[in-house]
Amino acid sequence: MIAQEILSKLIQPNASKLVLVVFDGLGGLPDEKTGRTELESARHPNLDKFAEEGCSGLSTPISPGITPGSGPSHLALFGYDPFRYEIGRGLLDTLGIEFPLQPGDVAARGNLATIDEDGLLTDRRAGRIATEKTSQLCKLLDEIVIDGIKFFVRPVKEHRVSVVMRGAGLSDKINDTDPQKTGVKPLKALGQTGDGRSEFTAGVVNKFLEVVGEKLAPHKPANYLLLRGFAEMITIPSFSEIYKVKAAAIAIYPMYRGLARLLGMDVLPLPEDVAAEFRILRENFSQYDFFFLHIKGTDSAGEDGDFARKVRVIEEADRYFSIFRELCPDVLVVTGDHSTPAKLKGHSWHPVPFLLWSKAGRRDKTKKFGESECRSGELGHFNARETMPLMLASAGRLLKFGA
Repeated sequence: MIAQEILSKLIQPNASKLVLVVFDGLGGLPDEKTGRTELESARHPNLDKFAEEGCSGLSTPISPGITPGSGPSHLALFGYDPFRYEIGRGLLDTLGIEFPLQPGDVAARGNLATIDEDGLLTDRRAGRIATEKTSQLCKLLDEIVIDGIKFFVRPVKEHRVSVVMRGAGLSDKINDTDPQKTGVKPLKALGQTGDGRSEFTAGVVNKFLEVVGEKLAPHKPANYLLLRGFAEMITIPSFSEIYKVKAAAIAIYPMYRGLARLLGMDVLPLPEDVAAEFRILRENFSQYDFFFLHIKGTDSAGEDGDFARKVRVIEEADRYFSIFRELCPDVLVVTGDHSTPAKLKGHSWHPVPFLLWSKAGRRDKTKKFGESECRSGELGHFNARETMPLMLASAGRLLKFGA
């Protein structure tokens, strides 16, 4: 994989337009009855036409066999080394809701969850309760102070919340309290042995969660809070400066808006649904060189184990891809950040379908957009970090390397 520093030296800006559409959790596994994945089961004539006119392949988000989180897998798509830039999910969610972080703050991602009378988790997402209900519950938890540390609890989306700790002596070197499975008790926060700051922070978090449990007890299914992705603010090289593009992000979920903001992209107005995402793209198309458009529903359906709903999300989104015939970008890439098979009800390590269409591109023999056809496409099997070089080259933005 080419290093960003070398790639940046080869880039020559031009007037081309590049669009990266990411279906979160796009990859799937075959249905036992039909032998087709969610993507292969969906009717998506617009995507199929672009596949026929372009070339396809499969991308590995991080490394073979490694199941990625959404943060590192998106970083890889944007050409960043996810092992070099480890970003806590809490930071991304908090940036996504535009909370005014201060130096020394520690942010965590929270899930409102359900526990039974024995303290065992029965639902890590509290039935995906509505954002409006989550907002009400956050008011019960906001601005609790423990051992001199103030906790800010703000709604993100559905059952998700952002928790920010503010005060002296904090550290983000503590473990998640989310065990990532049901039928067990939530984990206790632990610091690193011998690290006074992290041990102090873990103790404060545990006291906070005791108070949370008391306050949320009458509000089942949202009667507990799981925390993960503790993080302090970091700095990361600017996407626009590396790739010499004016970049914009269009996303509904705060985490992806937060990541784009961290990378220095312009984050466009918050859309209410997928239709609005494509409308915002059209309205701003003349103002930017590069667009990142994120579609979340495929991942949510996969995590819920809902094969049919994931199919419907893909089919609904496909209707809006006709907009690209009108806008005529120079390069269009459609892929996922990772696979979320409904069969597994979670992220997986499986390679992700990848479609590249460009005005100056070649066609391969692919006729449809799906895992099986992508497996035999011209692009082959590659790492997601090669996405940006492929897009830039297809847009005529890369000079020759060497004599």
